[in-house]
Amino acid sequence: MSADAGPLTGLSFDDALAAVLTLTAHRTVSQDVVALDQAMGRALAAPVISRVSLPPWDNAGMDGYAVQRSDVLGANAQRPVLLPVIGISVAGADAGALPWVQRGTAVQIMTGAPLPPGADAVIRVEDTDGGIERVAVTSDRDATGRSNVRPRGEDITSGHEVFAAGTTLQAAHLGVLASVGAATVAVHRRPRVAIVTSGDELVMLDGFSEVEAGRRIVSSSSYALPALLRAAGADVITMPLVPDTLADLTAAMSQALDANCDLLVTTGGISVGAHDYTREALRALGGEQQFWRARIRPGGPIGMGRVRDVPWIGLPGNPVSTMVTAMLFAWPLLRQLGGHAATHHVRVPVCMKDAMDTPAPLTYFVRVVVRAGATGHLEARLAGAQGSNLMRTMALVNALLVVPDEQRRVVAGDLLSAILLPDAPLMMPGIPTND
Repeated sequence: MSADAGPLTGLSFDDALAAVLTLTAHRTVSQDVVALDQAMGRALAAPVISRVSLPPWDNAGMDGYAVQRSDVLGANAQRPVLLPVIGISVAGADAGALPWVQRGTAVQIMTGAPLPPGADAVIRVEDTDGGIERVAVTSDRDATGRSNVRPRGEDITSGHEVFAAGTTLQAAHLGVLASVGAATVAVHRRPRVAIVTSGDELVMLDGFSEVEAGRRIVSSSSYALPALLRAAGADVITMPLVPDTLADLTAAMSQALDANCDLLVTTGGISVGAHDYTREALRALGGEQQFWRARIRPGGPIGMGRVRDVPWIGLPGNPVSTMVTAMLFAWPLLRQLGGHAATHHVRVPVCMKDAMDTPAPLTYFVRVVVRAGATGHLEARLAGAQGSNLMRTMALVNALLVVPDEQRRVVAGDLLSAILLPDAPLMMPGIPTND
């Protein structure tokens, strides 16, 4: 795009998101090698190849007796099969030291213990008399199929890929990686984000007396936005609040860029008011704005571009608009920048249970609570009034209902899609007891 062309304006949500993601297309942050217990939430920078097979040996899936299946076929309570017990295999036993299960013998075995040589089935203790020196097998139900045997390499085979590059490491991944001996892993470092917030009316909590006096409001985004971006996997630098002057804002953005950030995020000053200087400050620093304004609500006055080769996202200043646009745009960008294979939000079909008007030809992102209804299907209800200054509703919701721009009214029963908020819990309260 040439400098004379100016930024694109009035993009649809999908086009705006695609434009934002071009900022870091084929570009990820550098790599770290970290201890496994420090890797939670990070993206693998390289595939992990296992040096071992899991399970490392054939083992028992049940407590019982290791036998040759041909010995017990036809066994039942009326005609049990009697076998001498020639040994025992417990978890941790040396498979090479176990007795050989020959025709007409059995070895007592515990869950997870190695299968002794010669055995090809494990009869559950419930289908025996539990004998110590001699066991009576009273059912052959476990003598077919897998026969309660977990084969070597059933889960992971030595020399094969365990997880691909780009995998986001969660608790279960760490357990698997520990099982294959990955004491350290190569991961992408956390992207560094610098946040610049402007507004003469804003104070931090240490200035709350100004709020009580009716002269200022707390910069709630200075607390909510960093937390949201950290949940996306970022390290966040929050610059001091900036007065509404071009010189102050330009200086603050320059200082943020000097902090060696991977992404610059500004909030406020992006619209067309007399004191909205963000775009001018961007130009003063030699930056390029690639688009401005999206056909969405809340959050229409959003911009993105690049300055000093650092991606920039300009979020609107109203608290809800800040949070919604950060979730919709900054979150996927950070996931992409951080090397995660999964970057886009999950959308699910929901049945809307409330009615509402959407009069403007915009895509609306409506704050809703999604829960399973009586039929088991997901249902959405409004969290309350939808004003972009009503921050409390953001704390009540777990999803954004997507109302397309051609739909002017939502009625109860409409089937729409909802974006599940990645930082919102989907768990339900416990069922009260009668105690």
